[in-house]
Amino acid sequence: MNAQLIHAVDYSTQQQHAFHARLTAFNARRFRPALPAPGWERQLGRDLQMQVEEGDYLESERLAVQPWLGDLPSDADSFMRWFENLRGSGPGQSDPLFPWLANTADMTSMRWFLGQEVAGEAGFDDLVALTQVRFPTTPKMEMARNYWDEMGRGHEHGMHGGMLTNTAREFDLATTVEETVWEALALANVMAGLAANRRYAYHSVGALGAIEMTAPGRVSLVNEGLKRLGVSARGRQYFQLHAGLDVRHSEAWNREVIFPLVSADMSCASAIAEGALMRLRCGERCFQRYRAEFGF
Repeated sequence: MNAQLIHAVDYSTQQQHAFHARLTAFNARRFRPALPAPGWERQLGRDLQMQVEEGDYLESERLAVQPWLGDLPSDADSFMRWFENLRGSGPGQSDPLFPWLANTADMTSMRWFLGQEVAGEAGFDDLVALTQVRFPTTPKMEMARNYWDEMGRGHEHGMHGGMLTNTAREFDLATTVEETVWEALALANVMAGLAANRRYAYHSVGALGAIEMTAPGRVSLVNEGLKRLGVSARGRQYFQLHAGLDVRHSEAWNREVIFPLVSADMSCASAIAEGALMRLRCGERCFQRYRAEFGF
């Protein structure tokens, strides 16, 4: 690790990291396939306490994005324009981190960045699968198409998660939770919490839509940086693919998922907006932390 990537951690950051490390472990366990085991009643009690802590945290994240919601429209067409404007005006957009990665970052810095991104990856395919449960037909069908793309349309070599694994292998990434900054852990924990709890289902729709809508520009710049550093096509396939594919995914998600939902019931619009802003704010925190680690 370069000396410029090492900086002192204050106590509040230690507290944040400890909480999100516990929540990361909780999410890993609750989503992992398991078998019945003795003591499940006691485990449920521990899970309930963790879910209360998770809920408190998600509510604090909801509260933090309220300043962005003052001009939220009250009709579906205007809401879609407001939502799509987040691509340029939302938290964390046009962050200078990504041009720096494209044009300046050395291999050590790029490797550290990728380690954080991979360690904080929540698994888009699983998030979509969790979110789509019991939604109306039109949104559900688009989420199914999105999931099918994530799964390589039935071909293992085309699975998007596998492509990211190829990147991790090329860089020999094995970033532990202890080495992952709390902001990256928080991003994954927020996405998992929104998708896993049905009271946040509409928030998850907004958060996933925000990813599809804002990712192409960032991943395109990461791909440029990887190509500049001589990374193989296989190692950067994940980023190269999403630079174009997510544009189409975003258009379809907005048209087939969000618009039908708000057209049928505008009361869900604020939840979709909150979810999008929560995700973007999590990303903004990561970008700021990464820049601090890199010294600019």
